Amino acid sequence: MSSIKWITNSGILFGAIGMVYGFWTMTSPGEERKKNIIKDLPEANPLRMEESQRLTALQLRVLKEAAETEDNISRRYSK
Repeated sequence: MSSIKWITNSGILFGAIGMVYGFWTMTSPGEERKKNIIKDLPEANPLRMEESQRLTALQLRVLKEAAETEDNISRRYSK
């Protein structure tokens, strides 16, 4: 009785894994669609990429300054 239960549970588990894999492959974009998505990203534009890098550098500078000081720097920037 225990072996039948084990076989049934294993079959259900493998069936569920197979269904998830099937749904995943049906809904994931194809290679051509992935290339179009990457091409249309804002970072594909050199000006946008430069702006994004500049903003990231500014954010990191503020975080570094906040880590080095004991003051509450959020009050400084809220004015």
